[in-house]
Amino acid sequence: MSNLQKNMLKSRLPPLPPKLESNLRKGVTSRQKDYNPTQWNQYFEESRDVVTPRGTFRCYLSKKPQNPGPVVVCLHGGGYSALSWSHFSIEITEMVHCTCLAIDLRGHGDTQTDDDSDLSAETMSQDVAGVLKSLYGDEMPQIIMIGHSMGGAICVHVAEMEELSTLVGVVVIDVVEGTAMEALASMQSFLRSRPSHFKSIQHAIEWSIRSGQIRNVQSAKVSMPGQIVNVATGKLATNELPLDASRQSSVDVPEEKSSFSSPMAIPEDAEFVPEESAARPFTAPVLEDPKKYKWRIDLSKSEKYWPGWFEGLSNKFLNLRPAKLLLLAGIDNLDKTLTVGQMQGKFQMQVLARCGHAVHEDLPHDVAEVVGSFMLRNRFSTEAGEFIRRMPAC
Repeated sequence: MSNLQKNMLKSRLPPLPPKLESNLRKGVTSRQKDYNPTQWNQYFEESRDVVTPRGTFRCYLSKKPQNPGPVVVCLHGGGYSALSWSHFSIEITEMVHCTCLAIDLRGHGDTQTDDDSDLSAETMSQDVAGVLKSLYGDEMPQIIMIGHSMGGAICVHVAEMEELSTLVGVVVIDVVEGTAMEALASMQSFLRSRPSHFKSIQHAIEWSIRSGQIRNVQSAKVSMPGQIVNVATGKLATNELPLDASRQSSVDVPEEKSSFSSPMAIPEDAEFVPEESAARPFTAPVLEDPKKYKWRIDLSKSEKYWPGWFEGLSNKFLNLRPAKLLLLAGIDNLDKTLTVGQMQGKFQMQVLARCGHAVHEDLPHDVAEVVGSFMLRNRFSTEAGEFIRRMPAC
């Protein structure tokens, strides 16, 4: 095993592809990436702590449009945070007249409750309904609810409660009952494979890209700080931003032509120095404490709630009254119930390529086009700018 491979194992990051490792051995280097975190206020107009009888929920709101439009309520997946919707919120509000409201769910982000460990579908659904009632009261606007993974399941549960009379649309991103239930058996193994701690915020961002959890560097730079806390203070990493100059990475990013045409694609280039300098493989600054940051939530302890998120989800989704959109990262993810429902025209479906599970982070512009087209087609909103409408298709 080469010294470079040993250093990769020590760092808990996935190994480099053989071609990249070969280039590094020869001293062939490519550009390094900047993993310095960015702040939420570059994407949202306001951060608000909404106090409800169930707890205090951190919410991020985009700028209100001049023309009235619906509120797009965004629910993140398990382990993520409301900041995973940062780039999507910018894209969708430039396309159609609407306001984005992203909520840190119980046990996640900067939300605080009396029992952060209660992640049952019923509890979280009531949390979301409570936040909206506290925010808007009797003047509830028209609502489009969109959720990713676990958040997508919670969207369905909220809609099924029928407590929100102004809920007109439900968008579910990359969660299907059949495949989700099958994946639960290997979920603990996946969680154990992740590093438990990070040396710095930049190290966490780098890991998210190298591991494939997120394939969009710019999105990872704003969303990852919302997923980790400082071990010493117990506070979310977002509260430490902006970083002072001494904690920022100094990286050299020369101009070079990428073989990828898509602006959201990540070039397969070398992110580390040659082997003779492999003792410092990270672009992030080396900190004295190797365990400075940990995950905001220990998802492995919520295992008893996982089946409740997804059981019966397909039928519940099909039986919802609001207009429905299912957005997937792959056609193979569709189960039998939804396949039949899709053939019967009970919901709109769109499949996006070249993305991972975090579809809305990897391809925020594409997702915004799909959701914006869905809103215009159902006359929930009007155009705020020119964009290509997506037709329902695979």
